[in-house]
Amino acid sequence: MSGSEPAGQKSLPDATQAAVFVSSAEMPKDSVVIQGPDFSKNVTLDSLLSTFITSGFQASAVGRAIEIVNEMRQWRLSDDPLPVSTDDQNPIDPELLDPEYRKSVKCKIFLGYTSNLVSSGVREIIRFLVQYKLVDCLVSSAGGVEEDFIKCLAPTYLGEFALEGTKLRQQGLNRIGNLLVPNDNYCKFEDWVVPILDKLLEEQNGEQKTAWTPSKVIRRLGKEIAHEESIYYWAYKNDIPVFCPALTDGSLGDMIYFHSYKSPGLVIDIVADIRAMNNQAVFAKKTGVIILGGGVVKHHICNANLMRNGADYAVFINTGQEFDGSDAGARPDEAVSWGKIRMDAKSVKVYADATVVFPLIVSQTFAKDFQQDEKTQKNES
Repeated sequence: MSGSEPAGQKSLPDATQAAVFVSSAEMPKDSVVIQGPDFSKNVTLDSLLSTFITSGFQASAVGRAIEIVNEMRQWRLSDDPLPVSTDDQNPIDPELLDPEYRKSVKCKIFLGYTSNLVSSGVREIIRFLVQYKLVDCLVSSAGGVEEDFIKCLAPTYLGEFALEGTKLRQQGLNRIGNLLVPNDNYCKFEDWVVPILDKLLEEQNGEQKTAWTPSKVIRRLGKEIAHEESIYYWAYKNDIPVFCPALTDGSLGDMIYFHSYKSPGLVIDIVADIRAMNNQAVFAKKTGVIILGGGVVKHHICNANLMRNGADYAVFINTGQEFDGSDAGARPDEAVSWGKIRMDAKSVKVYADATVVFPLIVSQTFAKDFQQDEKTQKNES
């Protein structure tokens, strides 16, 4: 009788019990105990998110991201030991020893994001961070630039992922996931941007001989839009640099293409921008990176930080997996191997849709302190 107990067998073999009941090693005293929220009590957004770190899986990754973002925001040069010179020929800069100066030096925060996130409601979160100077340097794809301006001219709508492409094409509607952008929006964008391209060409060839780079073009467009809902209007107002190494990869590139036939000669120099971008990292005392999505924006930020032997803090948020060797899928540890994140850095990757988790992270970091500061100012006034 195959599979049945042997004749006369009245107890399990010792090996079976030993296989199941392997003795446990003692857990370290600082081990985190898994425990989620207790909804029998009054649960607020703050108290709910405070339990993420002990909930496991991607909730714990979100909790860790909150901790790291707060650490990069709170760091000051005064937190580090005073520099010590070991070479009489190269004395320490006296400014680096000044207590007040050391308290004033913050971690430089890079924020990168892909175009789909500007198409989504994450745009308003990015605008908030830029409007109140809570980040220091932006890196976007071309779509992440133009979509912001287009939304100032006409709205994007909620649709469905399952809408049929053929029917949408016939209706002049473009689908971004479950978002819909009418073709007319891009016509309005063309009407707005082409006269500005004419001005750029005129200023390039005029007495001033203005040399344009992608970041200078974005800054000028931010000035021209003059719209308080725009990310790049506030970047212009607050002198926050915006880098886009693939500026022509989108509708803006289409407009530049058509313009090159109508009025040829406009030159946009990417060499000056790679120097400016890398120097943002090279001359920073500490750097933190927050990257939503992957591709060129993720690599551009990480590669700039290679020039300083890696970022000190890193938070990646995307749904990419590492098994195909993609940049989006790469975990922070891969960047450590390249020197793009420091070996002793604090880093985490959250495998999730940024439209879900980035608002939660911001609510417990940038926004929380902002609201507290606003409340304090009102009480003092």
